[in-house]
Amino acid sequence: MSLNKKIAIPLIFLLIAAAAGGGWYLWQQKSAKTSTGKDAKVAQGKQLYTCSMHPFIIKDKPGTCPICGMELIKKIDGAAGSGPMTAEQKQQAEMIGHVSLSPTQRVMANVATIEVRRQDLNKEINAVGIVQFDQSRQAKVTAWIGGRIDRLFVDTVGSWVSKSKPVAEVYSPDLVATQQEYLLAVKSRDQLKNSPIASISQNGDGLVQSAKQRLLLFGVRENQIAQLEKAGKPNIRLPIYTPLSGIVIEKMVQQGQYVNTGDQLFNIADLSNVWVEVEVYENEFPNVHIGQRVEIRSQSFPGKSFSGKVSYIYPFLDPKTRTVKARVEMPNPGMRLKPDMFVNAIIKVPLGSAIVVPVTAVLDTGTRQVVWVESSPGMFEPRDVKVGQQTDDKIQIISGINPGDKVAVSGGYLIDSESQLKGGGGQDHSKHTGGKPAAPGQAPAAGGHEGHTSQPASPGKKPMNMDDMKM
Repeated sequence: MSLNKKIAIPLIFLLIAAAAGGGWYLWQQKSAKTSTGKDAKVAQGKQLYTCSMHPFIIKDKPGTCPICGMELIKKIDGAAGSGPMTAEQKQQAEMIGHVSLSPTQRVMANVATIEVRRQDLNKEINAVGIVQFDQSRQAKVTAWIGGRIDRLFVDTVGSWVSKSKPVAEVYSPDLVATQQEYLLAVKSRDQLKNSPIASISQNGDGLVQSAKQRLLLFGVRENQIAQLEKAGKPNIRLPIYTPLSGIVIEKMVQQGQYVNTGDQLFNIADLSNVWVEVEVYENEFPNVHIGQRVEIRSQSFPGKSFSGKVSYIYPFLDPKTRTVKARVEMPNPGMRLKPDMFVNAIIKVPLGSAIVVPVTAVLDTGTRQVVWVESSPGMFEPRDVKVGQQTDDKIQIISGINPGDKVAVSGGYLIDSESQLKGGGGQDHSKHTGGKPAAPGQAPAAGGHEGHTSQPASPGKKPMNMDDMKM
C-alpha cells in the first residue's frame, strides 16, 4: 500500500503540471492570433497614396507629388485581390495603367497626338543596281569563210555600225571558186532547160540550187547572188555585214589579217535598250514581282529619273551579299546609261488600304509593340498592337487600334515611363529612377529616358522630404 502511494503522488503532480503547461500554451496562441488579426485590420484599413509617375513616393494622405506636382492616387495592395473588389477598386484597377498629363506637362514633354486613319500604304524598296548590256541585243560578227581581210570599214571601238552597210570585205579563193561554179550551173541550166528529156532539164535546176546553197553557207546574201547572176562574173571580195545595228564594243581584227572560218571579227551591242540588274535583300524580294515599274536614278544625272519594268527575277540568292537579283528592262534614250554604271533603284509596292501610324508612335519592347492612345483629354492608355509592313516613316497596324483613335507620336517614352505601377501596361522600368532636372549644358542623369526630367518646383512649394520615399 505504501508503495502504491509513492507512485501515485508523483504521477498526480506530473499530470497537473502537464495540464497547466498546455493551458498556458493555448492561451498564448489565442492571444497571438487576436493581435495579428487586429494589426491586419488596422493595416488594411489604412489607405496609402502614391504618384503614378514616381511610384516610390508613398504617403498616408492625399496630396501632390513633391517631384512633379501631380495629384497622388490611391495605392492598391496586392492583398486586396483576395476578396471581392468594390466598384471603386475596380475603376482604380482599370486606371492603373493609364497616365494623366496636364497641358503644361504635355508641352514640356513634347507630347503630340494624331488621329488614326485608314489610307493607302505604299512600300518603297531601295536597292542598288548595275547597268548591263541587253543580251538579246548583242551579236558577234564572225568569218563565214577563211580568207584575207582586204578592206576594213570599222577602225575603232565605239563606232556606230548599221546592219545594212558592210563592216569589212574578205578575199577567199574558195568563195571565188564557188561563185564560178554557180555561174556555170546557171549557164548549164539555161542550155538544158529546153531539152525534151525531163530528167536533163531538172538536173540543171538541181545544180543551180546546190551551188546557191553553198554560197548562202559562205554568208552571201540573196541580193548578192542575184547581182552575181546578173553580172555574170564572180566578185573578188565578199562584203561582211553585222546581224544588227549598234555600237562596236570589241574589235578583234586588223586590215590584211588572215582569218579562219568562225573567227570573231567584231562584238556589237545595241544600247538603245539596256538591263539594270538590281540587288534586293532577301527580306524584301517577296514584294518584287515581274511587271512592276522601277524608277532608276544615277548620280551622273542629278534630278533625272529613268523608268523600267521588272522582266525577270533570278531563282538563286547570292550567299555573300544575301541578295536576289532582279532584271529591269528599260529604254536608254541618247544612250545616257552606260554599261557597268552604278545606279539606285526605287521599287514602289502598293500594299492596299490599311490602318497606318507614324513609326514613332509604336514602342517596341522586344516581345510586343505598344502604342499610347489618348482615351480622353489628357488621359493616355497603353494598347498592344500587331504591326505589319513598314515604310520609311509609317507602319501598318493590323490590330489593336481603330480609325478615329488618337495616338501619341512623340513623347511616348515619357508617357510609358509613368506607367510603372504594379499591373501597369508599360514596359519594365525597374531600373528607371526619377532625377532632378539637369543643369543647363549638363546631360540628364543616367538611368532615365530622354525627356524624363522632372518639372521644376514652383515657388513656394515645400522641398521634397526624403521620408516620403519608400524604396
